[in-house]
Amino acid sequence: MQPTARIPWSGALRWRALEPYPSFLARRTGASGGWVIGVGAKEVLEAPRPGTWCFGHLAYDLKNNLEPLTSRLPDEDGFPLSRWCVPLWVVELGEGQAILHTTAEHREEALSFLEALISSFSEPLVAPLTGWQVRTTRERYLQQVERVLHHVQRGDVYELNYCTGRTTHQLGWDPFAGFAQLMAANPAPFAAFYRVDDLFALSASPERYLLVEDGHVLAQPMKGTRRRHADPVEDARLASELASDPKERSENIMAVDVMRNDLSRVAASRSVVVVELCGVHPYPHVHQMTSTIRARLREGVSAWDAVLASFPMASMTGAPKLRSMQLIDEVEDMRRGLFSGTLGFFTPEGNADLNVVIRTLTYDARTGRAALLTGSAITASSVPDQEWEECELKARSVLNALGDVG
Repeated sequence: MQPTARIPWSGALRWRALEPYPSFLARRTGASGGWVIGVGAKEVLEAPRPGTWCFGHLAYDLKNNLEPLTSRLPDEDGFPLSRWCVPLWVVELGEGQAILHTTAEHREEALSFLEALISSFSEPLVAPLTGWQVRTTRERYLQQVERVLHHVQRGDVYELNYCTGRTTHQLGWDPFAGFAQLMAANPAPFAAFYRVDDLFALSASPERYLLVEDGHVLAQPMKGTRRRHADPVEDARLASELASDPKERSENIMAVDVMRNDLSRVAASRSVVVVELCGVHPYPHVHQMTSTIRARLREGVSAWDAVLASFPMASMTGAPKLRSMQLIDEVEDMRRGLFSGTLGFFTPEGNADLNVVIRTLTYDARTGRAALLTGSAITASSVPDQEWEECELKARSVLNALGDVG
């Protein structure tokens, strides 16, 4: 598969162009606004194949294949633990142009798709998803946080990412218009639009998991949140408050330490470095605290090896990581499924770009089931009511973007 066309691109995208294809992944590649899109499935694999484009996901419960862990609750969202596709064609969007990678066999269809994707458009507003039912009531949430805090006080864990969920059912909901609306309201730097037959994921993820380029790996764990404010003075105060909050910094630093340890398993000696610690970055609805870790992979170590050494990511588990995942399974009221996993792609050169599946709505077009999970990190200084509010803030950043103002 070679670059076969370069077409000017204004930045607009018509997501409806993807509707005919039962398998695709579109992934935003950072704050610059570029995208990489894999369309179709020439082959479906359980792991990426070296030397070719592969697009797909890992679900959180792949942990059970990587560590001595189990999951007590049944899977509900339907996504496989690991699914990777060799696409029919790939589109890279950025720097004012669209680059199409395809073969002679699919060139005409791919060009027609690309022209439809980057054409001017006007998507209709999507009907909001309503009737949400929380899986964990506020009362139970507070009780479960106290249970987690008991383990923290005993020294079983220092930090644990505890998540709650909500579901609804709405047959005939339009995920294509929904994703267009989500991106208009919240163009998150690591957003993704994903389809596996009747299953969809609409992700406004602000968090990168791993970027592997030319034998170097970059990880950016994100812990610490404040809401945005319309008043610039108050907005700046909230960002400053986040930057200096000892609890939020502690959460972030613990996630950094876990990721450093994970990457040290595949990195060259003394190459793991923290290049930004507890930086605060603004997004449309929230301020987020993010750190950046870089390392050089040992000779003979691949991007896939780096994934297997560090999955699930530190920001969605806790410290110590194994004990945290055991407790997560004990206290949460739903299986995470795709949430806390990753969506991304591997390139023919052996590079990879993977996000963290957060701020993500999953939708089953066959049953009408939609689900949204959110979480926060519980540490010794956590106040249960404030943790509940953080989970609700994260959920509203998605639901409000999709027209639910409840």
